[in-house]
Amino acid sequence: MLIRFLAVIPMAALLGAAPYLLQQAQQTPQTSPTPQAQQTGSHEAAVFGVPANIEAEADPVHPTPAALATAKKMYGYDCAMCHGANGDGKGDMASSLKVPLKDWRDPASLKGLTDGDLFYIIKKGNNDMPGEGGRQNDDGIWNMVTIVRSFAKK
Repeated sequence: MLIRFLAVIPMAALLGAAPYLLQQAQQTPQTSPTPQAQQTGSHEAAVFGVPANIEAEADPVHPTPAALATAKKMYGYDCAMCHGANGDGKGDMASSLKVPLKDWRDPASLKGLTDGDLFYIIKKGNNDMPGEGGRQNDDGIWNMVTIVRSFAKK
């Protein structure tokens, strides 16, 4: 009975990870900006391949304290390991990444990014960063944009 139980654990772990692994396999890293982003957007938006129609979007969500608390909790689960609990870019896993992460506490670090840019990057992910699109609805992602912006206001 114990051997049968131990044989099931790895399979259950794989099945639990399947949606995440499938999402990662389906995502292709953006190595060059899309022509649309190159033509109309900022340099930062072009680097991330943000479509012009999304880049121009303003945050349509007026966050409630409860929604922001949920977004902050999700940031802690999904983002802080790399971006740091306070947005300094020095999370536990940041040193293992190929590129240094920005310190969002510095207002200049987000200067070239619109709310639409941040929304797109958070939703779709970028290179090693998985997107939140499969885990969050659009309102939740817009609330995470608010959280990211809030780091520079402290």
